[in-house]
Amino acid sequence: MYDIEHYYNAATIAEAVELLKEHPDAGIISGGSDVLIKIREGKMAGTSLVCIRDIKEIKGIQRMDSGDIYIGAGTTFSHITADPVIRKWIPVLGEAVDQVGGPQVRNIGTIGGNVCNGAVSADSAPTLFSLNAMLRLSDGKGGRTVPVQSFYLGPGRVDLQPGEILTHIVIPEREYMGYHGHYVKYSMRNAMDIATLSCSVVSKVDTEKGVLEDVRITFGVAAPVPYRCVKTEEAVKGMEIGEPLYDQVEKLVRTEINPRDSWRASRAFRLQIGGEIARRALIRTIELAGGRCKA
Repeated sequence: MYDIEHYYNAATIAEAVELLKEHPDAGIISGGSDVLIKIREGKMAGTSLVCIRDIKEIKGIQRMDSGDIYIGAGTTFSHITADPVIRKWIPVLGEAVDQVGGPQVRNIGTIGGNVCNGAVSADSAPTLFSLNAMLRLSDGKGGRTVPVQSFYLGPGRVDLQPGEILTHIVIPEREYMGYHGHYVKYSMRNAMDIATLSCSVVSKVDTEKGVLEDVRITFGVAAPVPYRCVKTEEAVKGMEIGEPLYDQVEKLVRTEINPRDSWRASRAFRLQIGGEIARRALIRTIELAGGRCKA
């Protein structure tokens, strides 16, 4: 049994926002893969819930005429991985969310829940950071759109105001067109485990000149929130593809990320792994672009 005081089911965004305003202490539930665990553990015992699972407006994926990709916050991980728009334009996101939990979790868990949970280990977060995703939040009035980077405030804390819900994740065309990405998750087990450290790299390669034109490197579990290695990115842009580039990335990310010691892994271990997985992810993105990975 779950200790839930009241349960409200919303059929539209407007209804969900109204219910949240009427019941400001209520939480939001969709798939429930995170919320129900917290209730069972007593962290949210006695809470009221507003269910947004049946809101059709926040489900599905669409590439607009502008080229921007809109991902409904209520879209499950399994649907994201299989969606033809994702597979064609940003397969790295499908690759990332396909590493969330097991099949049962991926069939009910949603990308919006993954983001709003604020967990630094969330598999979707590093890729959304590297794609410079924008988050569309609705409050029943004008709403607002915020960069994913500013949405994360700290461990388990996000910039979701009372009466707001996340409706869509937007990937602007300029942020993915011409780019290739790869996500690497290091965990103690091969399946159904949260990341000990993760890294998503998105890069653009000038294959004619054989140089790295642009790169974005984001880590999970390397800081209190997902962390973009902007200093490393700037230092290696324009470098020739080859071993010196990979060595430089491996070295620089270790000076930039700031993982902590925990029962899962030591800081020193995470620093060592961080350089290695960033290197591997970058090499794979260059391979996907058709660039020559000189070694």
